[in-house]
Amino acid sequence: MARHRLDSVDLRILSELQADGRMTNVELASRAGITAPPCLRRIRALEESGLIKGYHADLNARALGYELTAFAFVGLASQAEADLKAFEEQVRAWPLVRECYMLSGEVDFVLRCVAHDLSEFQSFVTERLTAAKNVASVKTALAIRVSKSDPGVPVDVTE
Repeated sequence: MARHRLDSVDLRILSELQADGRMTNVELASRAGITAPPCLRRIRALEESGLIKGYHADLNARALGYELTAFAFVGLASQAEADLKAFEEQVRAWPLVRECYMLSGEVDFVLRCVAHDLSEFQSFVTERLTAAKNVASVKTALAIRVSKSDPGVPVDVTE
């Protein structure tokens, strides 16, 4: 990934796109205080440098029938690099797992999972997760509500 020096216009573009990736280039240029052609060039440069990884739609999980969000805290029997990579590869194949983080400390991984209901999540935990090779322990926690969900990173845009 090429190193990209960011100025205040780049930061404004990143901030605005992170908030609304569907706005038109004309609207984005207006918000960034520049005209459309240089705005588009800057976006392309930010994409090529790897600072913008992609675009996605923020789906309404509940409207799609996913009523449950849960976290699984996973301990592995072996933390050898090959075993860690094998577990991560297995996790990528499970659609209910939406995020996976390797941690330091007592727990090796935390998984954020979504399911239609508690029964579906329980089946996943007992039939897939605890049965997976090298999994030594699993503890779960059900999310009661979401108090904050800001995707991305805080972009410091100074006026």
